[in-house]
Amino acid sequence: MNFRELSVLRADLAFIAHWVRDASHVLDLGCGDGVMLEYLQTDKQCIGYGVEIDDAKIPVCVARGVSVIQRDLESGMSIFADNAFDTVLCLSALQMMKNVEGILADIARVGREAIVSFPNFAYWPHRISIFRGRMPVSKHLPYEWYDTPNVRYATISDFEELANRVGLEVLECIALHNGKPVTFLPNWRGSLAVFRLRKKTPA
Repeated sequence: MNFRELSVLRADLAFIAHWVRDASHVLDLGCGDGVMLEYLQTDKQCIGYGVEIDDAKIPVCVARGVSVIQRDLESGMSIFADNAFDTVLCLSALQMMKNVEGILADIARVGREAIVSFPNFAYWPHRISIFRGRMPVSKHLPYEWYDTPNVRYATISDFEELANRVGLEVLECIALHNGKPVTFLPNWRGSLAVFRLRKKTPA
């Protein structure tokens, strides 16, 4: 898969991919159908693993040539050593986790850097939905309140505070809408929050 193909398929992943260095050792948590790892392997010569729990997604990953481990992220990442990966990805999956703080701490342990994305609950249509007395439904939050797999909702400011608490330094924070960066009022106008992080160095 080349960059143009990834851009057409998933504009958000195409933007995020530029943060991953060539030939990196990558762990993709909640890798879904494996499209990101397929691109990183074929176009950027990265190596690594995906972690996914969905039975239906595992054969899709295998068909793409992605090494995937079927595992519930809530059970932790004890199978991986400290600093085992150059980059840990957790893209649009963290909001489905109950133990967000624990998973972030594990990400900080096993990776030198991390890239995390999640739907921005402060996106202006979401705010209007709440103002009207309804839970928001959008491209990045496509479920009704009663059948959603999402169990955590966060804004850009919320996540930055938690990242600092678990020992992660924010290197870059970008709000995306339709795969493109939003620079003016990002916490209002960005539907997807993307953070590039690394471990804090001891003082």
